Parts: sequence; C-alpha cells; structure tokens
Amino acid sequence: MNIELHIERLILDGLPIERSQGPHLQAAVEAELTRLLIENGLAAYLQTGGALPGVRADAMQFKPGNTPTQWGQHIARSVYSGIGNGK
Repeated sequence: MNIELHIERLILDGLPIERSQGPHLQAAVEAELTRLLIENGLAAYLQTGGALPGVRADAMQFKPGNTPTQWGQHIARSVYSGIGNGK
C-alpha cells in the first residue's frame, strides 16, 4: 500500500524550541510517522483515501531537556494516534 500524507499545518503551542531547531523537529516527526505507518498501518477508514480537516491527537507532556528529535517522536506518536490502525 502506498500512503501519501500531507500535513498542511502543525500547531505546537508552548513548545520551547528555537527556530533553528525546526528542521530537526520536522525530520523527526516525518521519520517516526513513516516508521509507525510502515509497522502498524493506517486506520481502515483512511485506507481508501480521503482528506481530513483536522486530527485529534493525544495530549503530550514535554520534559525539559528533551531534544528536537525526542519531541518530534512524541509529536508523531500523538498524530499517529488519530490516524493509525486501530482507530
């Protein structure tokens, strides 16, 4: 199955990240979402295609000292909770 996922906007209120760390965060989100989709699949209702105006994601708590990579992984897991297999 080929999956094309386009996230137009990801709002991260209160995340203590510098603008220069943005590309690292983005790469981590993309890598973790890719891994989760490959390993666990996509929700059945999305397997035939479609667009969603929004996805309700699980709440996240960020620990001080986390790296942009760790934050990106947490964000991806939260997003996946709204689109992943089992939904």
